[in-house]
Amino acid sequence: MSAQYEHEHETNFDSAEKSASAVSKFHTHSIPLDMEDIERDWDKPVAEAGIAAKASVIVRVGMLDLGAGTGSFRVREMMHRIAYPLGVHVRADVNLTDIEASCTDGKDRITEVVDLPTTGVNTERIWLLEHFADWFNVNLGKGSMYHSQSDVSEGLMQHLDKRDASQVSADLSKRLRERQKAEQNQEGSDDPVLDALEMVTERAEATDTIAQPLHLRDIEAASEQHNRSERETKRETASAANVASSEATTKKTRKNRNHKPPKGQYAEHFDHVGKEKNQTQGITVRQAHERLNMIERRKPLYSPAFAGFASACACASFVFLLGGGPFDMIGAFIGAGLGHWLRRRLFAHHLNQFFVTFVCVAVAALACTGTLRLIGIFEPVALQHDTAYIGAMLFVIPGFPLITGGLDMAKIDFPSGIQRIAYVLCIILMATLAGWMVASIVHLNPQGFEPLGLNPVINCLLRMVFAFIGVWGFSVMFNSPQRMCLVAATIGLITDTLRLEIVDMGVPAEAGAFIGALLAGLLASAWRSAVRRGWLAPHLGYPRICLTVPSIVIMVPGLYMYQAMFHLGQFDTLNALDWAFRAFMVIICLPIGLAMARVITDKSWRYDI
Repeated sequence: MSAQYEHEHETNFDSAEKSASAVSKFHTHSIPLDMEDIERDWDKPVAEAGIAAKASVIVRVGMLDLGAGTGSFRVREMMHRIAYPLGVHVRADVNLTDIEASCTDGKDRITEVVDLPTTGVNTERIWLLEHFADWFNVNLGKGSMYHSQSDVSEGLMQHLDKRDASQVSADLSKRLRERQKAEQNQEGSDDPVLDALEMVTERAEATDTIAQPLHLRDIEAASEQHNRSERETKRETASAANVASSEATTKKTRKNRNHKPPKGQYAEHFDHVGKEKNQTQGITVRQAHERLNMIERRKPLYSPAFAGFASACACASFVFLLGGGPFDMIGAFIGAGLGHWLRRRLFAHHLNQFFVTFVCVAVAALACTGTLRLIGIFEPVALQHDTAYIGAMLFVIPGFPLITGGLDMAKIDFPSGIQRIAYVLCIILMATLAGWMVASIVHLNPQGFEPLGLNPVINCLLRMVFAFIGVWGFSVMFNSPQRMCLVAATIGLITDTLRLEIVDMGVPAEAGAFIGALLAGLLASAWRSAVRRGWLAPHLGYPRICLTVPSIVIMVPGLYMYQAMFHLGQFDTLNALDWAFRAFMVIICLPIGLAMARVITDKSWRYDI
């Protein structure tokens, strides 16, 4: 009887597993691209495709932008900028993890709904999607919308398989500037953009690939066709082997071959590069999804170990800016580094965010406390630093959804804003609860940091250094390329140091947070404007949200939020409410400052239209 039961149980289990596997493709949290009304237009120019194929591109761009952590206002803007050259009108409801979009081209209408399994932050993807939008618009006969020079976007979209896209854009930008300077003094290339792309391709390492194109069966077919063309080219070359090759002959040959790129350097579906405007046929649905697929499947720029190191630097710097000393910084460095490394490892297994947050904060707090207890064996004063473990927890501060939630509400998008704030509160609740439990178990009593008594000038200089390091660390945690990290860190150096200095002069902490966020928004807008005007290199045009949020996340009052939870756990409700309201006042001033900066510098924010 028992054996029969076990056999039936195993049979039912196998049947359930097969059923789950059979329906798994319907839960991919994406648009099913193998639908008939999309596949039949797969090789058509996207402008001539049906509404289903157009909507698949539009909504997928919005889905990737939403999955990267940006706010609903930016997701809608991106979807509209993709829809504009297609002649499609979009009406979208965007929430924390789902999009419902209705698309119409005047004849047909379709509604697409996509949902994400979770949310996260990826500033590199936000940056690449801006370049995708420019590449898409330019190749459909419209002007670039985000960047003044679309050639950089063209190059990036052709080298999405390279790990360091920031370096590719820098090399391409440099090459294009050199071409522009040289074309007036010597015989220029027939196609300087194509030559620049060739130079970047030659410099990129063949082993530095991180993504595979969409629909491998189509790529294999293209590869076979490419091999046949290469054999034909070799036969033609053999028949004319006695003809001397030269640079001028190569350029002439390239021009007379329908502007196709040289064989073996990059895919033939980039053959529209270098054509005259009346020759450009746009891009196909396949090509658009291939680029989006490579953007979606890009691996993180940094390993878990390096991300853990960046988290350690950020939290140790955070502790100094809060008033901590060397022992506090050492404890926070060890705890935050270990905690974020573990978080990255657990997220790789797609575990629940709230569970991961609780576990990693507990590990970070224990590691910090253990480090200080170990140091206390040799230096007993380290045992008195009971507040350091709070700094080790600050790597879980959900700065991106906190700020974007406030910005969404500033744009009168309350459903998205409220969802983001609710998510932030859940993360903060799990983190502070884990920290409070550790403090209760090991008998910690955080009373704040002891004054360091530093000279005001030295203290200001150290604040500048650690503000720079802290913002750099948070930018790395957000997966920003190094150039973007350094720009954000420079903005953070200015704004956070100013905030702390004016607070020391007697300005309320809430007003200091507002001024710091306002200045961060203005500096990010000024940086972006300088790039568009040509005062800075074109590859340095980063999205404002990728510069402002890392630069002000270090202003989030994590210490206040934890103190509120600690006193609540001790049933000291008056002190708990006092710390909670202090945190609340500072928190709401941060997105208000950023929103005010956008109102000042951006007409789309200044007017309700």
